[in-house]
Amino acid sequence: MNGRRDQHESDPQGRTEPTLGNLDQLDAGSAREQRPPDDGLPKVTLDAGQRRAAAASHSRDARPGSGSRRGWIWPLLLLVAIGVGVTFYLQQDRVRGMLPTTELNDVLGRAEQALHDGRLDGNDGTSARELFEAARALEPDNDRARDGLRKVGLAEVAKADAALAAGKTDEAEQATNAARELLGGGSDVDRLAQAIAKARGANFEAGALVDQAQQAMSAGRPADAGALYKRILAADPGNAVAAHGLDKVGDALAAQVHKDIDAGDRAAAGADVDRLAALLPNYGELPALRAALVQDQKEDDGQLSEAIRLGQAALRAGRITGTGSDTALAHFKDALALDPDNAQAKAGLGQVAQALVVQANAALDSGDAAQASRLLDQATELAPKSAELAAARAHLGDASRHPGSGGMVPGELPQADAQAQLTPQQTAELAQLVRQAEAAARGGKVMLPPGESAYDLYRRALAIDGNDEAARRGLQELPSTVVQQFNQALSGGNLQQAGERLNDLADLAPGEAGQAELRQRLANAWMDQAEEHLGAGDRPGAAQALEHARKLAPGNPRLSSITARLQGGG
Repeated sequence: MNGRRDQHESDPQGRTEPTLGNLDQLDAGSAREQRPPDDGLPKVTLDAGQRRAAAASHSRDARPGSGSRRGWIWPLLLLVAIGVGVTFYLQQDRVRGMLPTTELNDVLGRAEQALHDGRLDGNDGTSARELFEAARALEPDNDRARDGLRKVGLAEVAKADAALAAGKTDEAEQATNAARELLGGGSDVDRLAQAIAKARGANFEAGALVDQAQQAMSAGRPADAGALYKRILAADPGNAVAAHGLDKVGDALAAQVHKDIDAGDRAAAGADVDRLAALLPNYGELPALRAALVQDQKEDDGQLSEAIRLGQAALRAGRITGTGSDTALAHFKDALALDPDNAQAKAGLGQVAQALVVQANAALDSGDAAQASRLLDQATELAPKSAELAAARAHLGDASRHPGSGGMVPGELPQADAQAQLTPQQTAELAQLVRQAEAAARGGKVMLPPGESAYDLYRRALAIDGNDEAARRGLQELPSTVVQQFNQALSGGNLQQAGERLNDLADLAPGEAGQAELRQRLANAWMDQAEEHLGAGDRPGAAQALEHARKLAPGNPRLSSITARLQGGG
């Protein structure tokens, strides 16, 4: 078949395609088949070329399957658009990060730099908090801004802790409030709030202590004021008011030391120096004060030792009292004028009192009640609570009531005659008083309380019968009872009670030679306690213990070494 196809050709599906040869025939047949009914409208007549173009167009539009191939594209495009929208919504932060955000990044960079520099909050627009909040205003869901505000909150927590450590409670509270706003609370914020409340309570207490310290200074008690200021500084080392107050205490104590030295009161001067060393170990004038005290002590020690030596010599020579200056009484008084707390001088006066009591008993035995009374009066001035003196006075009173007993040895009055002069009521009262006195002595109530002590009860019994053997023996044995109680208190570590018993002994037997050894034992115990306080870091306690020891034994060589440790902080 090499000619033109003039006939219709069929496609594989049996459809007939128009050809150039049959186009006119197709147009004519189609016109006949599809001619519309006459509707009265003007008819348009097409020439042959127009008919062929129309037929070609019609052939393309009516090609089977062409419409269906184009129809599925639009739903597909719609699905793609929906998928892109969902993806964009879900990945908007990532998408945003891919977009140019010059302004936001600039704000975030400045915020992070402010955080690094410690500019956490403020009102000028340059603080980390303000800048991070500005970034969130630009982009509410920005992760860097949100994390930055969290870091600012944590930095505020650290700032509050540092402020509390420095004692700045107001600054700590401000930082804590900022942290609460940024972090929404939390355990750190709660902890800080509790610490601030506690600190404010401590500040209130510190204010009350400052008032007390200032009152103590006004009352001339600088050592008490210093102890109060030390309490404040122990709880708040940065308290400027307490630190300044302590400096004033140092100046007042230094002035008091000079005053004590000028007045010749070396014991008081030494105690004030120790207080000053305990409160302000680095006080600038402390070395000079120590040197002045040592120099004054050297000058007085020679005079003091000489006065005591002369007093002992006068005692041995029997020059007890008199109008001259070369008597035991005069020399011991001179020694006490140099050192009012000197134990040897006090013991010397006690020995003078004992000698006077002995002379009074001798006068009473010889029947000279008037001379005995004068001697006992002198002894009373020196040792008013001496047990021997009390017994002698009771005997003198009994002898005055019974002149016939003069010249007899004390206690030789026939018991039958003495008892005959007492009523049954007096006898019963006497026995009751002796029993009460013995119980009081066993209970440690030797000299106190007044009226209920063993000393007073025995004296009341002797007032009824000055020669009652039980009452006289009990009164005279009180010193040995006190020594036993002293030893018990010392071995038990009750140094305060041991000191009380030693004072009782000084009243009851002021001239007792063994008291010097007891004083040294107690002084060493106080120094042991001072060293324990130093080892525990309790400098005020060590200073107080040293003061007790110095009063008991001012010449003990241990005092200087412990004092040096106290001054040096060791």
